[in-house]
Formats: sequence, C-alpha cells, structure tokens
Amino acid sequence: MVTSVALHRFIPEGPFEDGFGSREDPFGAGRVTWPRRRWTGPEQEIGFPARELVASWIARTPPGSWLEVELRARTEGGELTRWYCMGRWAEHDGDIHRTSLPGQGDGHADVAVDTLVARQPLTAYRIRLTMYGEAARVDLVSVMASATLPRTIEPSPPTTAARLDVPPFSQKAHTGHHPQWDGGGQNWCSPTSVAMVLAYWGVGPAADELGWVGGDDPRPQVDHAARGMYDHSYQGTGNWPFSLAYAGRYGLTGCVTRLRSLAELERFIDAGIPVITSQSFKSCELPGAGYSTTGHILVVTGFTEAGDVIVNDPAAPDDSGVIRVYPRAAFDHVWRRSSGSGGIAYVIHPPGVDLPPTDGNW
Repeated sequence: MVTSVALHRFIPEGPFEDGFGSREDPFGAGRVTWPRRRWTGPEQEIGFPARELVASWIARTPPGSWLEVELRARTEGGELTRWYCMGRWAEHDGDIHRTSLPGQGDGHADVAVDTLVARQPLTAYRIRLTMYGEAARVDLVSVMASATLPRTIEPSPPTTAARLDVPPFSQKAHTGHHPQWDGGGQNWCSPTSVAMVLAYWGVGPAADELGWVGGDDPRPQVDHAARGMYDHSYQGTGNWPFSLAYAGRYGLTGCVTRLRSLAELERFIDAGIPVITSQSFKSCELPGAGYSTTGHILVVTGFTEAGDVIVNDPAAPDDSGVIRVYPRAAFDHVWRRSSGSGGIAYVIHPPGVDLPPTDGNW
C-alpha cells in the first residue's frame, strides 16, 4: 500500500552546459560523439523518506538525436549518491538505441529497469538531462517519489458512475507479429494500452509511418507503438517512462505516478481522462480475468453504479472481449499492493485538458 507519494515537474529552461559527449551503444554503432546540451535541476526536497524514484518525460528526439535522463539522491543520513541513468531515450533507433541500463547497483541504490530503488531512505534528489544532437529537446520531466508499506488495502467507497468511450484493442490480435520486439503481440499490453489512449484522444502515427507493419495487420498503430517503446536492454515493451515518452511524440503530455486510491482514479474519469494502470495477479485474485500475470498493463475507462472498475483489457482474445468489469475490491488489491506495482499509473492527456485536483501526486 502506498503511504506517501510526491510528484514534481520540471521544465528545463537553462542555463545549459554545452559541449560534446560520447556514449558506447552495445546494440549499434559502438562509441559515437555528439554535440550535447546538459541541464541539471535544483535539489528537490521530497518531504518524506522515500524508497523509490521514477522519472518520466515528454521530449522530442528526431533522427540523429537522443536523451539521457539521470537521477542523484541525498540519503536520510545526508550522503549524496552517484548519478544513476534512468534511461536513454530515442524516438528512432540509430547510432543510439533506446534502452534502460542494468548493473548500476551500489551501496546506496539500484535501478530496476525504470525505477530507482533505494537501499536506505532518500530525502532529496536532483535530475540531470543530457540532450545529444542538435534537434533534441525536453518539454517536461517529472519525478515521482514514493514510500510503501505492506498493509491491508481497504478500497474507498464509490464516488462516480461513468464510462469513457476508449476504443477497444486486443493485443492478442498481434500474436506472432514482429517478434523482434518483445516476442510479438502476446506481450504487447503496454503498447496496446497506449495505442488505445492515443486513439481516444484522436492522435497517433500517420499512414506514412505505418507502411513497414504489413497490409494485413488489424491495428498497425499497435505494432508501431511496440517498436517505438521497445527497451533493448530489458528486451521488453513495458518500460513505464518509455510508454509515456512515446505518447509525447504525438502532442500529448502527462506523467508516470502512483495513485493512492480508487477515489483518485475516479477523479480522472470524471475529468474525461482514461488512466493506464499496472498490476500483477493470479487468475483467482481477479474474478473475470481468466488468466494470471506477473505484470500487466490495461486502461481504466470508468466505474459502474456499484463502484466496480470498467477497463479495456488488451489481454482479451479479440476486440469484442476487451471491455470488462472487474470487482472493485479485487482490482484495488492487485493494483495497489506493495508486492505489485504499488498503484502505478500512466496519466496521458492533451496539454489543454485540465487535470483534477491533486494532493501532490500528479
């Protein structure tokens, strides 16, 4: 159960440190040097002893450019950690491939794909953005800090009954497609969920971006999302900030955060904003799912009069079964428990859409 969450947003506006930098890409051209611009944010107090940090960003990196995102933290004892790389983001694989970086663990923390996991409580952090190539830019970067405790989860009472008309896409319709990206559609829950939300907002890749997919594909935008979100080190398409950054290519904004209750989810539905959530469960823990998973992404689209959760679940065999209703208490448990994602959510929306009131976690 998440006990404390804080999200801070930064717009890098300078001063920038200009120069040149080189990086080794184990998936491509080896060591390459680029012109770079670097921005380092101020030290940000968290407000409580945090155990995890997740950075997410909205950036543009046309061909020939890319972005490196790093975090450095201050421990409860006052020590400064080193800089940890939270991801190398590129819209297009080229001299640098989009990737998380394993093997960064030390006495202070480790990076688990997209999450900085502290070995001792953290009280503050700094973020550093390095934009390689002339055309790279960052519009927004967010950092979510959280602390969790394994307590019994009590679902909040229902406060709304509504459903948003999010188009239903099944990832299973892409089984066997382009297996070089996370094994094909069988594993594309995050790309499929992001593609559904992009379609809801009326944006996505243009026809001339989809020619490589194949003419018999039922939803070519899903394959495009899988390729555009693929993490070459993790060898998967479920990297949380990469999912948000992909949506940013199409004019949307948002953040990766943790929500603390279904009541917070209901605020987004009332505001007309579907929310993508991450959960893990055995089939017996989520009645109606019919499958077990160690990690799955889906779209929350509404709530029934009784407060049960309406979702677009991409794990359905076909589009006709994507819209489902899951029991309120069961869904809350598998989503927010500390042994799962702890309430992770992708909040994706157009810049002009107002977010609901917040207590500091979006």
